Amino acid sequence: MAGSHIAIPTILKIGKGALNDLGTYLANAGMHNAVIYFGNGLIDMFGAGVMGSLKEKDIKVLEYRELDTVNINDIIELAFNIDAKAQAIVGIGGGKVIDAAKYASYLRKLPFISIPTSSSSDGFSSASASLIVNGRRTSVPARMAYGIIADTEIIKSAPDRFIYSGIGDMVSKITALYDWLFESSNGYSEMNDFAVMIAKKAVNSFVRTPFETIHDDLFLKELLDSLAMSGVANEIAGGSTPTSGSEHLISHALDKMLEKPQLHGIQVGIATYIMAVVQDHRYVRVNAIFEKTGFWDYVSTLDLKREDFAAAIDMAPSIKPHRHTYLHEQQYRDKAKEVLYNDEVLKKVFD
Repeated sequence: MAGSHIAIPTILKIGKGALNDLGTYLANAGMHNAVIYFGNGLIDMFGAGVMGSLKEKDIKVLEYRELDTVNINDIIELAFNIDAKAQAIVGIGGGKVIDAAKYASYLRKLPFISIPTSSSSDGFSSASASLIVNGRRTSVPARMAYGIIADTEIIKSAPDRFIYSGIGDMVSKITALYDWLFESSNGYSEMNDFAVMIAKKAVNSFVRTPFETIHDDLFLKELLDSLAMSGVANEIAGGSTPTSGSEHLISHALDKMLEKPQLHGIQVGIATYIMAVVQDHRYVRVNAIFEKTGFWDYVSTLDLKREDFAAAIDMAPSIKPHRHTYLHEQQYRDKAKEVLYNDEVLKKVFD
């Protein structure tokens, strides 16, 4: 019988000041020629520190620039102009540059070092990239990062909305796993028990973390650890099923409908609460973490429209027609809209 082979990050450093040791991590991995891509405006913030760390370890920087595109054609051109001597591609920033650098490294079969500067989603650890293909946001295959380096000091300095987005994306594993169970019990897919275990451990570890504020080092480290574990769960499952269910379909629908969608994890978090009530599964826990972290307080300032979420619930099954989440059945779409309009918790968010 053939065994399983999964990719996991070889370098995983999450903690205070981790970015300062980038040169050491690359040198220890035998990488002496690197290409560095920064998110928009980040060279001013982190460039000197990064270059100093690499210079100290005699790492040659073959290319060093800011990237502000996720257009697949731009990235293909970028990838095939990378110097042949490159041994690693490093992406430093938010979702855009991480996705672009991840896809470029996938095309060139080079190790990718993922350095997120915010905790807004699990994208920094996933094996797919969200790019613009033919004018539309599309998820394309990539590879799990060779290295993940997340500096909690930098994550802490990002605006709070990015932390709230990460909280929403992390808590969504609760409803995503229940959707997978529903899909599996209805004969539409088969659950991978190991992927389920990893995703469950990730979300449970996070929601049980004691904290005073969302800026606590332990809280941010747990959030990042758990988001990284989510990427591994997807790798084991061979897709995003363990971490992305009906709540993500609502968010993807909002992305298609709205001129200015909210951050991914914000939309996903609200949809997670709706779906947890529909599933009658752990919604008290979801509400408690959203209340305690201030997620609901932040969301209530956003002037969100119930009608948008109702339309997104209806559109959800068409986003992934091959799936069979709760929202793929009319009775549960009706129930979700009933929750949207009548739930007491949501009245504070939408009214």
